[in-house]
Amino acid sequence: MTVIRWQRLEGGAIALAAAAAGPLAFGFAWWWPVALFLAFDLSALGYAAGPRVGAALYNAGHSYAGAVVCAAVFALTGADAWAIVALAWAVHIGLDRALGYGLKHPDAFQHTHLGWIGRAAPGEGELRAR
Repeated sequence: MTVIRWQRLEGGAIALAAAAAGPLAFGFAWWWPVALFLAFDLSALGYAAGPRVGAALYNAGHSYAGAVVCAAVFALTGADAWAIVALAWAVHIGLDRALGYGLKHPDAFQHTHLGWIGRAAPGEGELRAR
């Protein structure tokens, strides 16, 4: 099994675990991750400033570090909202990774650490032209 396949399986497992933890461990409504799902994709708005800025903002919004920080704030404060956001964020990232939407390279939105999204990768000459 390839490393990319393992990373995609890992993303799916994290998404399932985070989705189950909300209602099972904390008693949160199951629909919280669904309600917050697209909020994390607002980081893609950075692409309006170009692919380099877009990739940096997208990657910041799609790193598990944000979910971990929210979980730490929950652990320190006990405020349920932080746990809900942390779990929803982990669900979002895990599902993205399971579907092949990885962290972005600065050359193109479709170029991720998990490979190319969509059609086959452009030829090397095509990338240089961008």
